Amino acid sequence: MSFELIFLFLAGFFGGVLNSIAGGGSFITFPALIFVGIPPIMANATNTFASCAGYLSGTYAFRKELAEHKSELPKIIIISLLGGISGAWLLLQTSEVVFRSAIPWLLLFATVLFIFGGQINKALKKAALNSQHASAIGGILLIIILLGVAIYGGFFNAGLGIIVLSYLALAGYTNINTMNGLKLLVSSTVSLFAIVLFIYNDVIVWYEGSILLLGTLAGGYMAAKLSRKLPQQHVRGFVIVASIATTLYFFIDVYASQYI
Repeated sequence: MSFELIFLFLAGFFGGVLNSIAGGGSFITFPALIFVGIPPIMANATNTFASCAGYLSGTYAFRKELAEHKSELPKIIIISLLGGISGAWLLLQTSEVVFRSAIPWLLLFATVLFIFGGQINKALKKAALNSQHASAIGGILLIIILLGVAIYGGFFNAGLGIIVLSYLALAGYTNINTMNGLKLLVSSTVSLFAIVLFIYNDVIVWYEGSILLLGTLAGGYMAAKLSRKLPQQHVRGFVIVASIATTLYFFIDVYASQYI
């Protein structure tokens, strides 16, 4: 039990550091929960709970940047709320076997977005600018995309921040502080209402989740100082290696056993 406590705290700590500096902390925290024996759906719900405190504190830290876009916030919050509840509901309707089979594909999707998100954003924005009908349908498409992002976040928390940043870049945001604030607001809204549904259905493992949460908070606090000293490119490289290794592990774990 003491090993699990230390292991989960350290996983939360490093996950919190990565979330604050480069994103991708769930590539560490979610597998850690599964490693200590928590079933996949409960691990996913617990990871959402553990990550939420960092989202909320980060949103508060960017309150000035968010206030500059207060007219847009109600729409973003309502869409994130609807998507978060829908995604969480879909997760609860999914069997453990089906969800476990989906984990490597969800991780692969998040990994590809993390690695190639910048290039994908540029291509999408260029295509939108070249389209004659972009201005007419752009607003509707952005609402649909944000709803899809929120549904993904309610269903599977890993990679949510990366996907939200991709959406914000496509939506035309360029100020990184504003984008980080909106990213954390969307993540907070999606997670909070998903957690309410998870609590109602009793799928959060509170003891392990609380240890992970404390580690996440400690890591996020330390990262505020470390972020000025660590080269973000190196941290990003570490996250890429960790995400690829985690994705490969789950592909082998889920599918290799079928041929043994």
